Amino acid sequence: MPLSNRVNNINISPTSKVFTKTKEMITQGFDVINLSVGEPDFPTPANIKEAAKRALDNNFTRYTLNNGIVELRTAIADKLRKQNGLDYSPDNIIVSTGAKQSLYNAIQSMVNDNDEVIIPGPYYVSYPDMVTLANGRCIFLPTDEKSQFNITKEQLEKAITPNTKILILSYPTNPTGASYARKELEAIAEVVEKHNLYVICDDIYENFIYDNNEFVPFASVNKSIKERTVVVNGFSKSYSMTGWRIGYAAGPAEIIKSMNKVQSHSTSNASSISQAAAVEALIGQQNSIFEMRDEFERRRNFIYEQICSNAGITCFKPKGAFYLFPNIKYYLGKSAAGINKIENSIDLSMYLLNEAKVATVPGSAFGAEGYLRISFASSMYSLKEGAVRIKEALGRLG
Repeated sequence: MPLSNRVNNINISPTSKVFTKTKEMITQGFDVINLSVGEPDFPTPANIKEAAKRALDNNFTRYTLNNGIVELRTAIADKLRKQNGLDYSPDNIIVSTGAKQSLYNAIQSMVNDNDEVIIPGPYYVSYPDMVTLANGRCIFLPTDEKSQFNITKEQLEKAITPNTKILILSYPTNPTGASYARKELEAIAEVVEKHNLYVICDDIYENFIYDNNEFVPFASVNKSIKERTVVVNGFSKSYSMTGWRIGYAAGPAEIIKSMNKVQSHSTSNASSISQAAAVEALIGQQNSIFEMRDEFERRRNFIYEQICSNAGITCFKPKGAFYLFPNIKYYLGKSAAGINKIENSIDLSMYLLNEAKVATVPGSAFGAEGYLRISFASSMYSLKEGAVRIKEALGRLG
Protein backbone atom coordinates (compact mmCIF):
# COMPACT_ATOMS: atom_id res chain seq x y z
CA MET A 1 0.00 0.00 0.00
CA PRO A 2 1.66 3.29 -1.10
CA LEU A 3 -0.23 5.58 1.32
CA SER A 4 1.35 6.85 4.53
CA ASN A 5 -0.08 5.89 7.90
CA ARG A 6 -0.68 9.58 8.59
CA VAL A 7 -3.03 9.89 5.63
CA ASN A 8 -4.74 6.58 6.39
CA ASN A 9 -5.52 7.88 9.88
CA ILE A 10 -7.54 10.86 8.68
CA ASN A 11 -10.72 11.39 6.67
CA ILE A 12 -11.89 13.97 4.17
CA SER A 13 -13.75 16.79 5.90
CA PRO A 14 -17.31 15.60 6.71
CA THR A 15 -18.67 19.00 5.72
CA SER A 16 -17.07 18.54 2.30
CA LYS A 17 -18.97 15.28 1.87
CA VAL A 18 -22.31 16.98 2.54
CA PHE A 19 -21.34 19.88 0.27
CA THR A 20 -20.46 17.47 -2.55
CA LYS A 21 -23.72 15.50 -2.21
CA THR A 22 -25.71 18.73 -2.14
CA LYS A 23 -24.00 20.05 -5.25
CA GLU A 24 -24.65 16.75 -7.04
CA MET A 25 -28.37 17.00 -6.30
CA ILE A 26 -28.50 20.61 -7.44
CA THR A 27 -26.71 19.66 -10.67
CA GLN A 28 -29.28 16.92 -11.19
CA GLY A 29 -32.04 19.53 -11.03
CA PHE A 30 -33.29 19.08 -7.46
CA ASP A 31 -34.54 22.20 -5.66
CA VAL A 32 -32.23 22.00 -2.64
CA ILE A 33 -32.24 24.58 0.15
CA ASN A 34 -28.60 24.62 1.22
CA LEU A 35 -28.22 25.33 4.93
CA SER A 36 -24.96 23.41 5.21
CA VAL A 37 -22.17 25.64 3.95
CA GLY A 38 -20.31 28.02 6.24
CA GLU A 39 -19.79 31.02 4.02
CA PRO A 40 -21.59 34.36 3.79
CA ASP A 41 -24.03 34.74 0.91
CA PHE A 42 -22.97 38.38 0.46
CA PRO A 43 -20.67 39.46 -2.39
CA THR A 44 -17.13 40.60 -1.67
CA PRO A 45 -17.37 44.40 -1.13
CA ALA A 46 -16.81 46.46 -4.29
CA ASN A 47 -13.77 48.37 -2.96
CA ILE A 48 -11.97 45.08 -2.33
CA LYS A 49 -12.72 43.78 -5.82
CA GLU A 50 -11.52 47.08 -7.31
CA ALA A 51 -8.22 46.75 -5.43
CA ALA A 52 -7.74 43.31 -6.96
CA LYS A 53 -8.44 44.70 -10.43
CA ARG A 54 -5.86 47.45 -9.89
CA ALA A 55 -3.33 44.85 -8.82
CA LEU A 56 -3.93 42.94 -12.04
CA ASP A 57 -3.68 46.09 -14.14
CA ASN A 58 -0.41 46.92 -12.42
CA ASN A 59 0.90 43.41 -13.16
CA PHE A 60 1.18 42.58 -9.48
CA THR A 61 1.24 38.90 -10.39
CA ARG A 62 4.66 37.70 -9.23
CA TYR A 63 5.88 35.80 -6.20
CA THR A 64 5.87 37.85 -3.02
CA LEU A 65 7.74 37.38 0.25
CA ASN A 66 6.90 33.96 1.64
CA ASN A 67 5.32 35.44 4.77
CA GLY A 68 3.32 38.07 2.88
CA ILE A 69 3.84 41.57 1.53
CA VAL A 70 4.96 44.17 4.05
CA GLU A 71 1.93 46.37 3.28
CA LEU A 72 -0.48 43.62 4.31
CA ARG A 73 1.42 42.55 7.41
CA THR A 74 1.59 46.20 8.47
CA ALA A 75 -2.17 46.60 7.90
CA ILE A 76 -2.82 43.45 9.93
CA ALA A 77 -0.61 44.76 12.75
CA ASP A 78 -2.57 48.05 12.72
CA LYS A 79 -5.87 46.16 12.83
CA LEU A 80 -4.76 43.96 15.73
CA ARG A 81 -3.60 47.00 17.69
CA LYS A 82 -6.65 49.21 17.05
CA GLN A 83 -9.43 46.61 17.13
CA ASN A 84 -8.04 43.96 19.47
CA GLY A 85 -5.58 45.82 21.69
CA LEU A 86 -2.74 43.52 20.61
CA ASP A 87 0.68 44.93 19.72
CA TYR A 88 2.54 42.87 17.10
CA SER A 89 5.37 43.77 14.77
CA PRO A 90 4.83 42.88 11.09
CA ASP A 91 7.67 40.39 11.64
CA ASN A 92 5.44 38.56 14.12
CA ILE A 93 2.77 38.04 11.45
CA ILE A 94 2.54 35.55 8.60
CA VAL A 95 0.05 35.62 5.72
CA SER A 96 -1.19 32.26 4.42
CA THR A 97 -3.66 30.85 1.92
CA GLY A 98 -6.55 31.04 4.35
CA ALA A 99 -6.92 30.78 8.11
CA LYS A 100 -7.04 26.99 7.75
CA GLN A 101 -3.47 26.92 6.43
CA SER A 102 -2.38 29.17 9.30
CA LEU A 103 -3.89 26.66 11.73
CA TYR A 104 -2.18 23.79 9.96
CA ASN A 105 1.18 25.59 9.91
CA ALA A 106 0.92 26.39 13.61
CA ILE A 107 0.11 22.80 14.57
CA GLN A 108 2.88 21.40 12.38
CA SER A 109 5.31 23.87 13.92
CA MET A 110 4.41 23.23 17.55
CA VAL A 111 3.33 19.59 17.95
CA ASN A 112 5.82 16.76 18.51
CA ASP A 113 5.04 13.04 18.51
CA ASN A 114 2.50 12.22 21.23
CA ASP A 115 2.14 15.80 22.43
CA GLU A 116 -1.40 16.23 23.70
CA VAL A 117 -3.60 18.93 22.23
CA ILE A 118 -6.80 19.80 24.08
CA ILE A 119 -9.77 20.44 21.79
CA PRO A 120 -13.09 21.60 23.28
CA GLY A 121 -16.06 19.98 21.58
CA PRO A 122 -18.11 20.42 19.52
CA TYR A 123 -15.16 21.48 17.38
CA TYR A 124 -14.35 22.64 13.89
CA VAL A 125 -14.04 19.48 11.81
CA SER A 126 -10.40 19.94 10.76
CA TYR A 127 -8.77 20.42 14.18
CA PRO A 128 -8.44 16.71 15.10
CA ASP A 129 -7.09 15.63 11.73
CA MET A 130 -4.57 18.46 11.73
CA VAL A 131 -3.29 17.26 15.09
CA THR A 132 -3.24 13.64 13.88
CA LEU A 133 -1.18 14.64 10.83
CA ALA A 134 1.38 16.13 13.21
CA ASN A 135 1.47 12.83 15.18
CA GLY A 136 -0.11 14.54 18.17
CA ARG A 137 -2.83 13.17 20.44
CA CYS A 138 -6.24 14.82 20.66
CA ILE A 139 -7.81 15.25 24.09
CA PHE A 140 -11.46 16.23 23.68
CA LEU A 141 -13.38 18.28 26.25
CA PRO A 142 -17.10 17.78 25.58
CA THR A 143 -19.58 20.58 26.28
CA ASP A 144 -23.35 20.89 25.91
CA GLU A 145 -26.25 23.33 26.18
CA LYS A 146 -26.06 23.34 29.99
CA SER A 147 -22.56 24.80 29.89
CA GLN A 148 -23.51 27.02 26.93
CA PHE A 149 -20.97 24.96 25.01
CA ASN A 150 -18.08 26.49 26.95
CA ILE A 151 -15.34 24.70 28.84
CA THR A 152 -14.66 25.60 32.46
CA LYS A 153 -11.47 26.20 34.37
CA GLU A 154 -12.07 23.01 36.38
CA GLN A 155 -12.73 20.91 33.28
CA LEU A 156 -9.53 22.11 31.65
CA GLU A 157 -7.51 21.48 34.82
CA LYS A 158 -8.65 17.84 35.01
CA ALA A 159 -7.71 17.17 31.37
CA ILE A 160 -4.08 18.24 31.68
CA THR A 161 -1.30 15.65 31.89
CA PRO A 162 2.52 15.96 31.70
CA ASN A 163 2.17 15.50 27.91
CA THR A 164 -0.29 18.36 27.41
CA LYS A 165 1.16 21.14 25.30
CA ILE A 166 -1.56 23.09 23.48
CA LEU A 167 -5.15 24.23 23.90
CA ILE A 168 -7.08 25.07 20.74
CA LEU A 169 -9.58 27.79 21.56
CA SER A 170 -12.14 29.09 19.08
CA TYR A 171 -15.01 31.49 19.67
CA PRO A 172 -17.55 32.39 18.44
CA THR A 173 -17.49 28.70 17.70
CA ASN A 174 -18.26 26.72 14.58
CA PRO A 175 -20.67 24.86 14.97
CA THR A 176 -22.40 26.16 18.13
CA GLY A 177 -22.00 29.94 18.02
CA ALA A 178 -20.83 29.85 21.65
CA SER A 179 -18.52 32.57 22.97
CA TYR A 180 -16.67 33.58 26.14
CA ALA A 181 -16.81 36.62 28.40
CA ARG A 182 -13.60 38.14 29.74
CA LYS A 183 -13.99 36.59 33.21
CA GLU A 184 -14.32 33.13 31.69
CA LEU A 185 -11.20 33.70 29.60
CA GLU A 186 -9.27 34.95 32.62
CA ALA A 187 -10.15 31.74 34.48
CA ILE A 188 -8.92 29.62 31.55
CA ALA A 189 -5.78 31.77 31.35
CA GLU A 190 -4.93 30.92 34.97
CA VAL A 191 -4.80 27.23 34.09
CA VAL A 192 -2.84 27.87 30.90
CA GLU A 193 -0.18 29.82 32.79
CA LYS A 194 -0.07 27.38 35.70
CA HIS A 195 0.71 24.45 33.39
CA ASN A 196 2.86 26.35 30.91
CA LEU A 197 0.56 25.58 27.97
CA TYR A 198 0.40 27.24 24.57
CA VAL A 199 -2.85 28.31 22.95
CA ILE A 200 -3.90 28.47 19.31
CA CYS A 201 -6.84 30.84 18.98
CA ASP A 202 -9.08 30.66 15.93
CA ASP A 203 -10.71 34.11 15.78
CA ILE A 204 -12.23 33.85 12.30
CA TYR A 205 -15.76 34.77 13.49
CA GLU A 206 -14.71 37.65 15.73
CA ASN A 207 -16.85 40.26 13.93
CA PHE A 208 -20.07 38.29 14.18
CA ILE A 209 -21.05 38.73 17.85
CA TYR A 210 -24.70 39.49 18.62
CA ASP A 211 -26.92 41.16 21.22
CA ASN A 212 -24.50 44.08 21.63
CA ASN A 213 -21.85 41.84 23.19
CA GLU A 214 -18.14 42.26 22.47
CA PHE A 215 -15.43 39.93 21.27
CA VAL A 216 -12.58 39.62 23.78
CA PRO A 217 -9.35 38.24 22.27
CA PHE A 218 -7.80 35.59 24.51
CA ALA A 219 -4.35 37.04 23.80
CA SER A 220 -5.48 40.35 25.34
CA VAL A 221 -6.08 38.84 28.80
CA ASN A 222 -2.52 39.67 29.91
CA LYS A 223 1.03 39.99 28.60
CA SER A 224 2.06 36.49 29.64
CA ILE A 225 -0.87 34.92 27.78
CA LYS A 226 -0.06 36.91 24.66
CA GLU A 227 3.45 35.43 24.65
CA ARG A 228 2.06 31.88 24.60
CA THR A 229 -0.79 32.45 22.13
CA VAL A 230 -0.94 32.17 18.35
CA VAL A 231 -3.79 34.27 16.96
CA VAL A 232 -5.29 32.95 13.73
CA ASN A 233 -7.69 34.97 11.60
CA GLY A 234 -8.58 35.71 8.01
CA PHE A 235 -10.78 37.50 5.53
CA SER A 236 -13.17 34.78 4.42
CA LYS A 237 -16.01 35.48 6.88
CA SER A 238 -15.74 39.17 7.82
CA TYR A 239 -15.23 40.34 4.23
CA SER A 240 -17.07 37.54 2.41
CA MET A 241 -13.82 36.44 0.73
CA THR A 242 -14.00 32.66 1.09
CA GLY A 243 -12.76 31.98 -2.43
CA TRP A 244 -9.86 34.40 -2.20
CA ARG A 245 -8.04 32.07 0.21
CA ILE A 246 -6.30 34.58 2.42
CA GLY A 247 -5.63 34.42 6.16
CA TYR A 248 -2.95 35.15 8.73
CA ALA A 249 -1.45 34.35 12.10
CA ALA A 250 0.27 36.48 14.71
CA GLY A 251 2.28 35.26 17.66
CA PRO A 252 5.69 34.77 19.28
CA ALA A 253 8.59 35.29 16.86
CA GLU A 254 9.96 31.76 17.23
CA ILE A 255 6.64 30.15 16.32
CA ILE A 256 5.94 32.51 13.42
CA LYS A 257 9.42 31.84 12.00
CA SER A 258 8.76 28.11 12.21
CA MET A 259 5.40 28.54 10.47
CA ASN A 260 7.14 30.51 7.76
CA LYS A 261 9.57 27.61 7.32
CA VAL A 262 6.70 25.10 6.97
CA GLN A 263 4.89 27.34 4.51
CA SER A 264 8.01 27.77 2.40
CA HIS A 265 7.91 24.06 1.60
CA SER A 266 4.18 23.82 0.92
CA THR A 267 2.37 26.73 -0.74
CA SER A 268 4.99 29.47 -0.44
CA ASN A 269 3.32 32.89 -0.50
CA ALA A 270 -0.41 33.49 -0.67
CA SER A 271 -1.81 34.84 -3.94
CA SER A 272 -0.41 38.29 -4.72
CA ILE A 273 -3.83 39.46 -5.97
CA SER A 274 -5.57 38.27 -2.81
CA GLN A 275 -2.95 40.02 -0.68
CA ALA A 276 -3.55 43.31 -2.49
CA ALA A 277 -7.30 42.88 -1.98
CA ALA A 278 -6.77 42.09 1.70
CA VAL A 279 -4.88 45.34 2.25
CA GLU A 280 -7.89 47.25 0.96
CA ALA A 281 -10.21 45.13 3.10
CA LEU A 282 -8.40 46.31 6.23
CA ILE A 283 -7.77 49.95 5.36
CA GLY A 284 -10.98 50.61 3.41
CA GLN A 285 -14.57 51.09 4.56
CA GLN A 286 -15.79 48.64 7.21
CA ASN A 287 -19.54 49.25 6.87
CA SER A 288 -20.07 45.95 5.08
CA ILE A 289 -19.02 44.05 8.23
CA PHE A 290 -21.66 45.74 10.35
CA GLU A 291 -24.30 45.30 7.67
CA MET A 292 -23.58 41.57 7.49
CA ARG A 293 -23.54 41.25 11.27
CA ASP A 294 -26.92 42.96 11.64
CA GLU A 295 -28.45 40.82 8.89
CA PHE A 296 -27.04 37.62 10.38
CA GLU A 297 -28.49 38.58 13.76
CA ARG A 298 -31.91 39.10 12.16
CA ARG A 299 -31.67 35.72 10.45
CA ARG A 300 -30.48 34.05 13.66
CA ASN A 301 -33.51 35.31 15.54
CA PHE A 302 -35.86 34.02 12.84
CA ILE A 303 -34.41 30.54 12.33
CA TYR A 304 -33.90 30.03 16.08
CA GLU A 305 -37.61 30.55 16.72
CA GLN A 306 -38.61 28.38 13.77
CA ILE A 307 -36.39 25.41 14.66
CA CYS A 308 -37.30 25.57 18.35
CA SER A 309 -40.99 25.36 17.42
CA ASN A 310 -40.50 21.72 16.33
CA ALA A 311 -41.60 19.08 18.80
CA GLY A 312 -38.79 17.72 20.94
CA ILE A 313 -36.07 20.09 19.72
CA THR A 314 -34.02 22.15 22.16
CA CYS A 315 -31.41 24.65 21.05
CA PHE A 316 -28.77 26.96 22.46
CA LYS A 317 -29.22 30.49 21.08
CA PRO A 318 -25.89 31.27 19.40
CA LYS A 319 -24.01 34.30 20.66
CA GLY A 320 -22.04 34.65 17.43
CA ALA A 321 -20.91 33.09 14.12
CA PHE A 322 -23.75 32.05 11.78
CA TYR A 323 -24.77 28.57 12.86
CA LEU A 324 -27.60 27.02 14.83
CA PHE A 325 -26.82 23.73 16.58
CA PRO A 326 -30.12 22.16 17.65
CA ASN A 327 -30.36 19.03 19.79
CA ILE A 328 -32.27 16.46 17.69
CA LYS A 329 -31.99 13.42 19.99
CA TYR A 330 -35.80 13.33 20.25
CA TYR A 331 -35.94 12.07 16.66
CA LEU A 332 -33.40 9.28 17.01
CA GLY A 333 -35.10 5.92 16.81
CA LYS A 334 -38.02 7.30 14.82
CA SER A 335 -38.93 6.52 11.20
CA ALA A 336 -41.39 7.48 8.46
CA ALA A 337 -43.23 5.46 5.83
CA GLY A 338 -40.67 3.80 3.55
CA ILE A 339 -37.78 5.28 5.57
CA ASN A 340 -35.35 3.31 7.71
CA LYS A 341 -35.14 4.14 11.40
CA ILE A 342 -33.17 7.30 12.18
CA GLU A 343 -30.24 5.99 14.21
CA ASN A 344 -27.95 9.03 14.34
CA SER A 345 -27.38 12.59 13.16
CA ILE A 346 -26.04 11.41 9.79
CA ASP A 347 -29.28 9.52 9.18
CA LEU A 348 -31.36 12.57 10.05
CA SER A 349 -29.22 14.89 7.92
CA MET A 350 -29.54 12.54 4.94
CA TYR A 351 -33.28 12.16 5.59
CA LEU A 352 -33.73 15.93 5.43
CA LEU A 353 -31.61 16.11 2.28
CA ASN A 354 -33.38 13.30 0.45
CA GLU A 355 -36.94 13.84 1.68
CA ALA A 356 -37.12 17.60 2.34
CA LYS A 357 -34.36 18.72 -0.03
CA VAL A 358 -32.73 20.68 2.80
CA ALA A 359 -28.97 20.34 3.34
CA THR A 360 -27.69 20.39 6.93
CA VAL A 361 -24.56 18.96 8.56
CA PRO A 362 -24.66 16.09 11.08
CA GLY A 363 -23.40 16.91 14.55
CA SER A 364 -21.14 13.86 14.53
CA ALA A 365 -18.91 15.74 12.07
CA PHE A 366 -18.09 18.09 14.96
CA GLY A 367 -17.75 15.38 17.59
CA ALA A 368 -21.30 15.90 18.88
CA GLU A 369 -23.73 13.11 18.06
CA GLY A 370 -27.40 14.02 18.43
CA TYR A 371 -27.15 17.50 16.91
CA LEU A 372 -27.40 19.14 13.49
CA ARG A 373 -25.64 22.25 12.23
CA ILE A 374 -27.88 24.66 10.36
CA SER A 375 -26.20 27.64 8.71
CA PHE A 376 -28.08 30.92 8.62
CA ALA A 377 -25.54 32.42 6.21
CA SER A 378 -28.28 32.06 3.59
CA SER A 379 -31.06 34.31 2.33
CA MET A 380 -34.23 34.84 4.34
CA TYR A 381 -36.11 33.10 1.55
CA SER A 382 -33.94 30.01 1.97
CA LEU A 383 -34.34 30.09 5.74
CA LYS A 384 -38.12 30.48 5.55
CA GLU A 385 -38.53 27.74 2.95
CA GLY A 386 -36.02 25.52 4.71
CA ALA A 387 -37.81 25.92 8.05
CA VAL A 388 -41.14 24.90 6.48
CA ARG A 389 -39.60 21.84 4.81
CA ILE A 390 -37.81 20.77 7.98
CA LYS A 391 -40.98 21.05 10.04
CA GLU A 392 -42.99 19.00 7.55
CA ALA A 393 -40.27 16.31 7.32
CA LEU A 394 -39.82 16.03 11.08
CA GLY A 395 -43.59 15.85 11.47
CA ARG A 396 -43.62 12.66 9.40
CA LEU A 397 -41.25 10.89 11.78
CA GLY A 398 -42.86 8.82 14.45
